[in-house]
Amino acid sequence: MIDPTMILDLSLVLAAAAALLAVWRLLKGPGPANRAVAMDVLSLVTMPMIAALALTTGRGIYLDVALVYAVLSFLGITALARYADRGL
Repeated sequence: MIDPTMILDLSLVLAAAAALLAVWRLLKGPGPANRAVAMDVLSLVTMPMIAALALTTGRGIYLDVALVYAVLSFLGITALARYADRGL
């Protein structure tokens, strides 16, 4: 039988690896479009990490933080895409 905490730990390790790869692409990206996608991936990987933190600590307030972070990330990426498409 697989222990649920082992699955959670493995998922956090994989999410941390994905976050590191996204940061690398954010810093090294050849163009602004690649950096924008890396920023979006980084925010998408960070949200489940916050939810896992809420699960391990037993504090539900972190889920609210993850939801607010998701909304702000969506708005930020949308604004960045609009700026890249049309300019100011």
